[in-house]
Amino acid sequence: MYEIKSKRWLSGAVTEMRVYAPRIAESALPGQFLIVRVDEEGERIPLTICDYDAEEGTVTIVTQNVGLSSQKINSLEVGDRFADVVGPLGRPTDLMELSDEQLRAERILFVAGGVGAAPVYPQVKWLHEHGVEADVIVGARNREMLIITDELRKVAGNLYLSTDDGSAGFHGNVYLCTDDGSEGFHGMVPALMEQLYDKGRYTRCVIIGPMIMMKFASLSTKKAGIPTVVSLNALMVDGTGMCGACRVTV
Repeated sequence: MYEIKSKRWLSGAVTEMRVYAPRIAESALPGQFLIVRVDEEGERIPLTICDYDAEEGTVTIVTQNVGLSSQKINSLEVGDRFADVVGPLGRPTDLMELSDEQLRAERILFVAGGVGAAPVYPQVKWLHEHGVEADVIVGARNREMLIITDELRKVAGNLYLSTDDGSAGFHGNVYLCTDDGSEGFHGMVPALMEQLYDKGRYTRCVIIGPMIMMKFASLSTKKAGIPTVVSLNALMVDGTGMCGACRVTV
């Protein structure tokens, strides 16, 4: 159980793994997460369910090297097994509370920073399966840190590239943004968001990424009057909300 079926490096510090966990794969919904332990003595690590396949019985996780536990996860190879995988945990995206008719009336913008692309992907994919397209901004410090862009293009749209001289490629629904200008729009995410506001009115925005990015991206949507949901990844103990350690006061 919990065998790693495939592994690939998305960047120098981020891996994507497909893990055999059939019961979780059957029940998972976009926006949920799971908790893994590498071994019997391992720390319990919450990770987003980036994708799931009920037929294969697999769930996909994305892990960034941050500390010892995440490095242990990323050191595992195909054929290795996790000691524990618990899930699905958490509430699915609130977009699932809307009817298909209500969804088609929405114009949704997703903003993903760094590994935030992992939790954004299943939500955009779910919308695509319900005949709803969304605009997606994927931001990172540089080209090497952009992840899951090809997968997002398949479920959200094509690629738009902004260049220093003002020329651009073809317009689509996925927008890349890098701080150093090595790929796509040259600048911070909020500056690109404001450019998109001029092209059409968004009815809601979902922002997932580093705390400082979510702060300034939220200030941008607040100024534009766009209802917004962010992902506050608090430290967790049990992952169910029972102990209260992960609660955030607003």
